[in-house]
Amino acid sequence: MSEHGSNGEVQLENEHFRVTKWTIEPGGVIPMHRHDYEYVVVPLVTGTMHVTNADGTEIAAELVTGTSYTRPAGQEHQVENRGTQDAIVFVEVERLS
Repeated sequence: MSEHGSNGEVQLENEHFRVTKWTIEPGGVIPMHRHDYEYVVVPLVTGTMHVTNADGTEIAAELVTGTSYTRPAGQEHQVENRGTQDAIVFVEVERLS
């Protein structure tokens, strides 16, 4: 895990896609970052992650195992696991071309 309580493991990367498995431990965070590509999130657990956007707005994203969603390029946010027991785990698939 990183110093932030999160870890991103790139599983596949080629000219078309980058696939990263993310784990956010309880109390962990993926610090503020920007998505340069459109992406799909595939939750591997059911749980809640809190997303703080660059403009300060916040949402509680309810994840359901196997229920994917997509976001456009340009998203800038921080992602937190405010839970106390279970890790948040998801696969992120970025479309590079």
